[in-house]
Amino acid sequence: MSDAKQLTKQVPVWSKVAYGFGSVAYGVKDNGFNYFFLIFYSQVMGVDAYLVALALMIAMGVDALSDPLIGYFSDNTRSRWGRRHPYMYFAAIPVSIAYYLMWNPPGSLEGNDLFPFIVTVAILVRTLITLYEIPSSALVAEMTDDYDERTSMLSYRYFFGWTGGTIMSALALAFLLVPTEEIKDGMFNVAGHGQVGFVAACVIFTAIICSALGTHRQIPNLNPPPPKRKMTIKRIYGEIFETLATGSFAALFVSALFGSIATGVAAGLSYYISTFYWEFTTQEIGILSITVVLSALIGFLLAPIVSRKIGKRKGAMAVGILAFTINPLPIVLRMLGWMPENGDPMLFPIILIVNTLDVGLIVTYQILAASMIADLVEDSEIRTARRSEGVFFASVTFVRKVVQGFGAMMAATILTLSEFPVGATPGTVPEEALITFALYYVPTVFTVWMLMIFSISFYQVDREKHQQNLESLGRR
Repeated sequence: MSDAKQLTKQVPVWSKVAYGFGSVAYGVKDNGFNYFFLIFYSQVMGVDAYLVALALMIAMGVDALSDPLIGYFSDNTRSRWGRRHPYMYFAAIPVSIAYYLMWNPPGSLEGNDLFPFIVTVAILVRTLITLYEIPSSALVAEMTDDYDERTSMLSYRYFFGWTGGTIMSALALAFLLVPTEEIKDGMFNVAGHGQVGFVAACVIFTAIICSALGTHRQIPNLNPPPPKRKMTIKRIYGEIFETLATGSFAALFVSALFGSIATGVAAGLSYYISTFYWEFTTQEIGILSITVVLSALIGFLLAPIVSRKIGKRKGAMAVGILAFTINPLPIVLRMLGWMPENGDPMLFPIILIVNTLDVGLIVTYQILAASMIADLVEDSEIRTARRSEGVFFASVTFVRKVVQGFGAMMAATILTLSEFPVGATPGTVPEEALITFALYYVPTVFTVWMLMIFSISFYQVDREKHQQNLESLGRR
């Protein structure tokens, strides 16, 4: 067995806050890619939608290839700052610069000529944030071995991740992506997007540095790397596959695969739905965005309760089924003629309430699923005599990145099949295009989400199994 330190049951609140706050960086990055990237480069900068989606797929694919290696090397790094923190500190400045450049493309390029730039900058941003996020996320399985405390820590992380990205978007929509005398829709304000890039880059840098410094004091209490051994490509990938060769990991892996496809579709089309399907104003979309803070609070409070009462797997399944049934429901009701018409004063409050509750349940599901990943560390250590926190967290993010690009491509395909007009403004999209759009969108996301819930049902490490693993490691 590895020379593991005795982990504490309870983690100080300040350490939880520092650990969680670091996710603001990933939340800002994710929010930008998921909600603004496609509409910015396709509708505003004039790049064909399929090329933007292709750029995302290429960037995610290249980034994903680095995930298992980053996780593995962070598990095996030897330094006076431990296994995780050197990567966290190193990534802060480069990723901030790359993110700024992403929203400030060269003025000499326009239309499809921007494609090489999009691919390059997207690869840089995604790979550099991964260099920070995987070691940072893996800290949860080192800072505590308690079944419920891990859920509590991840509640902080997901709260800050969702809140950080949400507030950044809301501020952008309210103060930076604003209409001008020449531009009636603030979403088409190119200079505003550039300003958003600058502010977001500063937020990303601050979050990374504050989290790294705030968890720095934990370094002496974290697990040391395994004994030195000769590293070869064969050994590295052999140990990675040995670590991941469990049925429970396969369940989470496949579940993450389906979940990421659905997320890529839903996130990529979110602003299309708000802007063109419901015809909300930029200010209303900003209100929808900011209420996600309340949704994150719901997840923050609900996930630990669900974990304690019914366990992580059963809780994730129950919450997931409810959340992903509610999500497409307003569109279904509109198709049946049971929703207020666009412009009706009742429409926005209804969507606001449904969206707040639904996203709160989605956050709860994500927290429970992430906590399930942490519990695989001890299960694997019994078999391999190695602690591989980084490998586990990297492998799930690996599949998310690979297939979320496919989700973005599916989103672009739905736009193409529904003959959604390029450069359209609210109220000008033909009714038949909106109907076709809904007929493709709803069955796609609902089916893939239900496949995600079905897959996670095969996960086997419950509270009793986790306790048995801890006792077995203790006897060693």
